[in-house]
Amino acid sequence: MVCIVATALLWFVKPDPAYAALAVGLAFIGVTASESAQIFYNAMLPDLVPEDRLGRWSGWGWAMGYAGGLICLITALYGFIDDSALVQLPRADAVHVRAAMLFSALWYAVFALPMFLRTPDTPSTGRPLGEAVREGFGQIRQSLAHARKYRDVGLFLLARMLYNDGLTTLFAFGGIYAAGTFGMDTSQVILFGIGLNVTAGLGAAGFAWLDDNSGPRKTLIVSLVGLIASAVATLAVTDVTLFWIFGLAVGIFVGPVQASSRSYLAHAAPPELRNQFFGLFALSGKVTAFLGPLLVGRITLAAQSQRAGMVSVVALFVLGLALLLAVPPVKRHQTPEENP
Repeated sequence: MVCIVATALLWFVKPDPAYAALAVGLAFIGVTASESAQIFYNAMLPDLVPEDRLGRWSGWGWAMGYAGGLICLITALYGFIDDSALVQLPRADAVHVRAAMLFSALWYAVFALPMFLRTPDTPSTGRPLGEAVREGFGQIRQSLAHARKYRDVGLFLLARMLYNDGLTTLFAFGGIYAAGTFGMDTSQVILFGIGLNVTAGLGAAGFAWLDDNSGPRKTLIVSLVGLIASAVATLAVTDVTLFWIFGLAVGIFVGPVQASSRSYLAHAAPPELRNQFFGLFALSGKVTAFLGPLLVGRITLAAQSQRAGMVSVVALFVLGLALLLAVPPVKRHQTPEENP
């Protein structure tokens, strides 16, 4: 609910530098709330599906998310953003673009309802909310200690921290790169985002079978190699058509990286520590999230080239892959003794 409200309030952000602080503040609140919810959303997966189908359902879940994103983007673009949109909203102060924030908030609220209304929950402990929050913060040190005991999982989380920083930076700067380097306008950037949703959803659904049959580690390695190759090709080309081809190819490997990361931890985390490990999973995806954007900004400024700045994204993928190669195939429901 916090994320939904923060998203809706972005309606008040106008295209003026004076509103930058408000935009950043609301985005911070919304992303923090959404990522907090994702901890428990991800941890629910092993309780809802058989263990031998975790990869399949994780991949299909990501694919459904991309399908929803695709429908949402198309509706927003042709509903009220595009010049020939069905509903013609004022262009002054970017009202037609800001309306997408209200639409996104409504979309989030409507499609969250089935989970809250139909998905069974674990029994409540009866602890007051304040006490539960205090205990949760107190468990952070304990969670880090568990990660040291389960060193394979700890190494996996470190690898994910790096390649996920690359993904986060790619999502944040992909549209900026497309607009700045290839001169794409807002509608073209949104169309590119629609295309990425299609390829990412197809990749997440298609690679789900590889995850169940060959394991999430192998799926991650194959996906990261494909992601690195397609990202390098995207940065190397100067023709806009080739940019579209290789850029959309990037999406094919983005979905499997996200889905198989979740299924790896779902397999590896002991049931009694699952929430704590998924908390670290969320932390590993955000604690150094500043690194990628900082590198892109600094390198772009120094080289006066967005293309040079985006090379740092590829470097994060490569470093993450190098660490992942040291992670052994998943051992299901390990104990510290089994994972010395």
